This record gives sequence, structure tokens and C-alpha cells, in this order.
Amino acid sequence: MSNLIVLGAQWGDEGKGKIVDLFSEKFHAVARYQGGHNAGHTVYIGEQKFVLKLIPSGVLRPGILAIIGNGVVIDPQALMDEIAALEVVGIDVKSQLRISNRAHVIFPFHRTIEKISEARDNRIAIGTTSRGIGPCYEDKIARRGIRIADLIDVEFDALYDSLAEDKALIAEAFNIRDHGDFGQIRSQYRALAEQIKPLVCDTAHLLNEMIREGKSVLFEGAQGTMLDIDHGTYPFVTSSSAAAGGACTGAGVAPTRIDGIVGVSKAYITRVGAGPFPSEDQGELGEHIRRAGNEFGSVTGRPRRCGWFDVPLLRYTAEVNGFDSLIITKLDVLDDLDTIPVCVAYEVDGKVITTMPASTRRMEAIKPLFEYLPGWKTSSRATTSLSALPDKAKAYLRFIEEKTGVEIGSVSTGPERNETMIVPGSRLEKLLA
Repeated sequence: MSNLIVLGAQWGDEGKGKIVDLFSEKFHAVARYQGGHNAGHTVYIGEQKFVLKLIPSGVLRPGILAIIGNGVVIDPQALMDEIAALEVVGIDVKSQLRISNRAHVIFPFHRTIEKISEARDNRIAIGTTSRGIGPCYEDKIARRGIRIADLIDVEFDALYDSLAEDKALIAEAFNIRDHGDFGQIRSQYRALAEQIKPLVCDTAHLLNEMIREGKSVLFEGAQGTMLDIDHGTYPFVTSSSAAAGGACTGAGVAPTRIDGIVGVSKAYITRVGAGPFPSEDQGELGEHIRRAGNEFGSVTGRPRRCGWFDVPLLRYTAEVNGFDSLIITKLDVLDDLDTIPVCVAYEVDGKVITTMPASTRRMEAIKPLFEYLPGWKTSSRATTSLSALPDKAKAYLRFIEEKTGVEIGSVSTGPERNETMIVPGSRLEKLLA
């Protein structure tokens, strides 16, 4: 078995949770390497729906280790709530979950700071979930953050008091009175530390030991490449490295240990929050996709912005990540359409461009150039083999494969585990063998 990275090829919400859940039975561990509880992975197993925010999707498979890596930021209360919700439905979380001692801790005052930042005059609103993710990463990079190792250590009080004092000064400067009782928060987090402590270890050492023993690891990204702090549509991005490179720094595993990188993309494209979106459809067809695809955030419930498959964007994310294979999800959402637009090129200032613009101004100035493919006007749901797909659906997939230059190794036509097909002879099939 191989060690694989599975990550989003667009702006997130591509269906990674379902794919990771499906593949995880072939691996010994699933490791999440970045993000916080702002990212939700939805998995359907029969009649049950699971929304995982922090815990890797592999936890739904008995005996598979679910590892939260050092690149993740953790709200301990949100984590314990998620553990409790899974235990209620019979998932033995604590026997499978391991938490990095180097992951950073989110506190309630991080949420306050984020709300101050988003609401400030002359500030470009990013449209965050206001869960404190960004401010926690800010403290990490500024070298004043508190890690899980600190949370469970006897010196926590001193570290916490120093950080809380900084936040109190900021709250006072902005005349914020509802920042919470810092002493009460300290006591609450001491109690949470006792609950989390048995699950904490050096996860980088654990993962490397497993790999040395010949065991296989699936690395799970949150969000998508176009939200990566370096390579996404900055500043309308997340605060961590969502691209494939983030798996190495966020899990503590060397690049030479990675055998394959797999991108996940919808058959169309969506985005949550503000920011450039070249192929967005704000008309009736965009609304049709939103309804047909149930495009509402699994964590926030916010309606997602919807648009058409973007070839230049996928070529860009394939280049940044080095995709070996691509998984196309939610093909069935397009079943009812007469014609399906596909964005095949960008025009900016009257010129067709071949690279992804870095500036917001140029991104927002993009004029998408479309080609129109015929729809198949028949249901693709419950299809169990690629050969059984409608001919025009197969033609649509071939068009995407040819235009992006990345093989399509798997296609999903519904939310259930049994509604995903692996392409025979594909690189993905070999990586999963």
C-alpha cells in the first residue's frame, strides 16, 4: 500500500470526507494536517449522516487510527463535543483518535479577535466562520501561541495568563466588553486538558514509526487548494497550508514518504464566502445547481456560491500539488441539464492568459471563456461502473481529462459509499492496490 495525500482541487467542499471514508479501509491511519473546526466533512453511511469538523473521516472505520496533526488548530470544547456526538452513535472514538502535542489551541478570545477584525472599518471582509481559526494561526506564527503540550503541562497557567493579558489589551482598545471571563476560561481549559490528555502524543513520531513498519497512511486535507494561504485567492483564503505541501509540515512526515497525491473536484465548482470566482453562475442555473447539489455548508449552513467547472483553475491546482489522479464527485447533479458550460480559458484586459493571476484586481477582472457540452438528460445515480454511465456523461469526463491533463481515476454519482467508481487501470487504482 501507498501513503497518499487526498485534498481539495478547488475551493473546498468537493466531497473529500466521503472519499477519505471510502479509501480509509485500505489504510492503517488517516491523518488530518491543517485547518480547524471551520472545515466540515460530510459522510453518509446508509441512513446515517456524519459531519466531521476536526476528527479525520477514518474514525468511521473500526480499527483505523484517526490522527490530528501538528498543523491543525484545536478548539478543545469543539473537539470534545464532536467526540461525544460520535460516541452516541456507537463510534469508539477514544480508542482510535490521537492528537498531536504540537497542535495549537484555540481560545474563546480568538473568536472575539476575529469578529473585531472582520467588522473593522476599511477592512476587506473575508467572510470567515468567526471560529477563531485565523487569530490562533496568527499567534502561532507570532510565536506566542499555546500548544496542546502546553495545555496539559503544569506551566499552562503562566502561559495562558500572558496570552490572555495581550487579548485583554486588544479588547480594551476596541472597547469590547463581552470578551469573556479570562479566569473562568482558564479553569474550563484545565478541565478540558484532563479529558484530552490520554489522547495526546507525538503524532509525527507515531506516523513515521508506522511508515517504517510498512503501514500505510492517508493524509487528509481540509478546505481546498484555492484557499491555501500561499497559493489561493489571497486574501480570500484560509490561514493554513491546504495544498499538498502542507501535509509534510502539518503532519511531520518527509516528502520522500509520500507515494501519491490525489485531487478531489466536483463536476462543477462552488465557493463559500467572499472572493473572486471566475466561473460563478448567479442566475437560474446556478440556483438549480445549489438546490440539486444541496450546496449549503456542512458546518455553517451558509449557501454556497455555484458555478461551472473551471479548467484553468484545475490546471493551476494540479501544477501546485502534482496530482497523480483526479476524483470527480457529484456528477449526478448535472443530470437534468440540456447544456453544460465549462470554463476553458481566462481573458484579462483583452488578452487570454495561461497562468493564474496573483492579484485580487486581476482575478476579479477575469472574463471566463466557455465551451458548451451537451447534457445527458438521464439519471447517473446508482451507476456501479463507468461503462454504464450515459455516453454524454462519459464524453464530459473525457473532455475534462483532456483539457486539464490529469487522469480521472474515480467518479462519484451520489453521497453513499457504493456510489463511487474507480477507473480500471488508472494510476489511482494502482496506488490503492
